[in-house]
Amino acid sequence: MAFFQELCNATQTEQAYLLHAPAITDTFAGNISLSRYLGFLTQAYYHVQHTVPLLMAAGARMGPEQEWLRKAVVEYIDEEYGHHEWILNDIRACGGDVEQVVASAPHFSTELMVSYVYDQIQRRHPASFFGMAHVLEGTSVKLATQAAGAIKAKLGLPASAFSYLLSHGDLDQDHVSFFADLMNKLDDKAAQQAIIHTAKGVYRLYGDMFRALPD
Repeated sequence: MAFFQELCNATQTEQAYLLHAPAITDTFAGNISLSRYLGFLTQAYYHVQHTVPLLMAAGARMGPEQEWLRKAVVEYIDEEYGHHEWILNDIRACGGDVEQVVASAPHFSTELMVSYVYDQIQRRHPASFFGMAHVLEGTSVKLATQAAGAIKAKLGLPASAFSYLLSHGDLDQDHVSFFADLMNKLDDKAAQQAIIHTAKGVYRLYGDMFRALPD
């Protein structure tokens, strides 16, 4: 079995925990509030601002034998740089207080998710980052575009309030294909197990982040 499929199969239980978070199921049932969407964007800002630093931490710990993987890390950095600024623009378009968001702290579940991935990179294996990438990119493709449409229809927000969701929805299809090809080239068993382990943890912690959003 190709490793990407093994990763998907091994994390089904944890993925279900995320997808059954009330904030997600309510959205697709039409039960949507501005406070919850702003809450989501706020927590997204807090974790997305760490994407590039996490990538840099992973790349710095890769050895010469993983240079091909470090090259992929560089490509991810080019793709992901500045996305936290898009989220601030979305918050502003929703009428949110950007200055307050920047000056405040993340929910504990969000902080724990970020800390967990830093720890896995430093303590277990630099490829652990790709466990987080699997969760965030895979979830985006499944949910983001549809969620943006539902929220826009319910709340009447402008298109400028959805740059983060829309950029991480259908447009991430190519990213997932790139990610799957990358994972299928990875034959290091220690790296594979680290990625699966990290993905399981991030699915749970990301699910907790959604469960912490306001009703």
